Amino acid sequence: MTQYDNLLIENMDDGVTLITINRAKKLNAISAQTAIELQDAFAAFDHSSQRVAVLTGAGDASFSAGADVNNMPELWRCVPTVGITTEKPIVCAVSGWCVGGGLVIAMMADLCVASEDAKFYYPEAKLGLTQGMIAGLAGRIAHKVAMEMMLLARPVDAQRAYQAGLVNEVTPKGGHVEAALAMARELATMAPLVLATLKRFVNEGVLAHGPTETLGRTRRQMEVIAQSEDIREGFAAQKEKRAPRFIGK
Repeated sequence: MTQYDNLLIENMDDGVTLITINRAKKLNAISAQTAIELQDAFAAFDHSSQRVAVLTGAGDASFSAGADVNNMPELWRCVPTVGITTEKPIVCAVSGWCVGGGLVIAMMADLCVASEDAKFYYPEAKLGLTQGMIAGLAGRIAHKVAMEMMLLARPVDAQRAYQAGLVNEVTPKGGHVEAALAMARELATMAPLVLATLKRFVNEGVLAHGPTETLGRTRRQMEVIAQSEDIREGFAAQKEKRAPRFIGK
């Protein structure tokens, strides 16, 4: 199993994989390397026999403080349904602050459990910047609550997030991971093909995709070609003046 600098991975016998962003001293902010590691870890999960993933952050202070401003990531890489392409269920377990890119990840996951001290916050309107993917929030929770979070940059607590539909379950402080694992274990007993089909139908046919989501998906698809064996074979064949032998990988 791959070892990561910024993640902890635990594959459990019940078919659940626990992925922890392990940067507690940085409030689990997502650096460039962290985004790449998350994308890689979820790709490995997708190709494994594991059935459900739970994503959380180390410690109780923060699920994620969003992008690491000292080492800016390509955030699209670690956003479910954008850079993370698995059709298996993803459950987020949130405690403390869930900010910016962390909020985007939580909203794009399939299910979310939050401890009672969780705070969901999107501050970009106060900072004068945005990557735009947060626009999808308005298609996933009550419209006016989403606009309040985006335009007024007001933090929303766990209970209000639950009422708005951003969170499935609120737990006492410190209970979020166990509750998310329990939910994941329940999912792991369900028919995998049905879960994958329903998730695909929802993501492809029900939920609206904003421009930044579409751009991220396009970048992911172009990157698959750019990093393929076929592109290396094509250039090598041209250089060697021979017919290429493509393998579709």
